Amino acid sequence: MALLILSAGLAMWCPLRCDATARDLDGRYANSPLKAWFESLRSAKGPCCSDADGTALSDIDWEMQDGRYRVRIEGLWWDVPEDAVVAGPNRAGRTMVWPVYYRQLDKVLRIEVRCFLPGSMT
Repeated sequence: MALLILSAGLAMWCPLRCDATARDLDGRYANSPLKAWFESLRSAKGPCCSDADGTALSDIDWEMQDGRYRVRIEGLWWDVPEDAVVAGPNRAGRTMVWPVYYRQLDKVLRIEVRCFLPGSMT
């Protein structure tokens, strides 16, 4: 029971922590010309954080089905909520997703997409 309560507490804390700090542990993005743009990205769900927190997707790992985006993360397809799609041009060019993972003992319970930045399928 204690593990369940701890997992629920961590699941609620993780998305909130993203608002405060971005993950650029080795400083590789510090001098990127797109750094300020990445840090300004938002969806209706809130800030995306930065390039360091997002995951670039290959064209085979995202699609549009029935007018909605879907992404493949960890081998499973996840629907992208409309309010997670970032409005405006994609200055980076590559498709990116900012997932929030809900895990228990290294098993993915579910993934929610906080932000999705579509690229151009080639």
